[in-house]
Amino acid sequence: MLKKRNKLITHNGSFHADDIFSTALFSILFEKLGESFEIIRTRDEKIIETGDYVFDVGGIYNAEKNRFDHHQVGGAGKRENGIDRSSFGLVWEKFGSEICGGKETADLIDRKLVTPIDASDNAFDLVESKYDIMPYFVENIFFAMEPTWSEENLNRDEVFLKCVEIAKTILLREIVHAQSIVSAEDAIGDAYKNAIDKRIIVLDKNYPFEYILYNFPEPLFAVYPRKIDNSWGVKAIRDDIKSFKNRKNFPKSWGGLREDELQEITGVSDAIFCHHSLYLAGAKSKEGAIKLAQIAIE
Repeated sequence: MLKKRNKLITHNGSFHADDIFSTALFSILFEKLGESFEIIRTRDEKIIETGDYVFDVGGIYNAEKNRFDHHQVGGAGKRENGIDRSSFGLVWEKFGSEICGGKETADLIDRKLVTPIDASDNAFDLVESKYDIMPYFVENIFFAMEPTWSEENLNRDEVFLKCVEIAKTILLREIVHAQSIVSAEDAIGDAYKNAIDKRIIVLDKNYPFEYILYNFPEPLFAVYPRKIDNSWGVKAIRDDIKSFKNRKNFPKSWGGLREDELQEITGVSDAIFCHHSLYLAGAKSKEGAIKLAQIAIE
């Protein structure tokens, strides 16, 4: 028997990150399951009623019946932090763990990608700009794809599908990165436990340590191998993963120095560079990198 073709229905007209990423999620899910599907953009209620998965349109939120709209009176519920869920947040709540292969990975992406999209779609400000500029968020990519008033030859549905392909690429890569964080937790935790001086954590691989080491109180620097040139990097641990403030910067006098100049001022014979923002340095050897961290602490 032929399998049923799943109908994915969302609204037509202008598009936003929540309906684009919801479509991307279902596309990835059904491709993974080997099931066929079609994407329909409409506001016709009779067509909407025939949908197997309806999101960002229809005026109903019922996860059991795969109805994921949030535009109805009262919305579709808030997160614990007070941010209303958009269609993407609703879809992710039900299918995120399945598409990621685990809840821990899904939760990482929820905080990094899904919640910000929910916030933007529901007019929640996540950041306060200190300068006379606006941050460029993921939805700005799709705003740029929207046909303008003078581009009457562009078909919105075709552009929407192009945006879905972009979103699929982003989502698949975010899943890979989130899975790498989860899989590295034990190795990074062991490096922390075994460190004699827990202010300097020496790693055997370039793990995504930023997301894990900031949870421990002592680490100031992480030392790790850099495959790109077989050197060793030293990176400051952030005080908060959501900011660029470090627990400890490299000395101001090192900022922007390279090779001979950095070697002379530090006494580390194989020192390579120190970033002018004082969060990153490097040496040719592990011993040299550790020495840079030790000097920075002293």
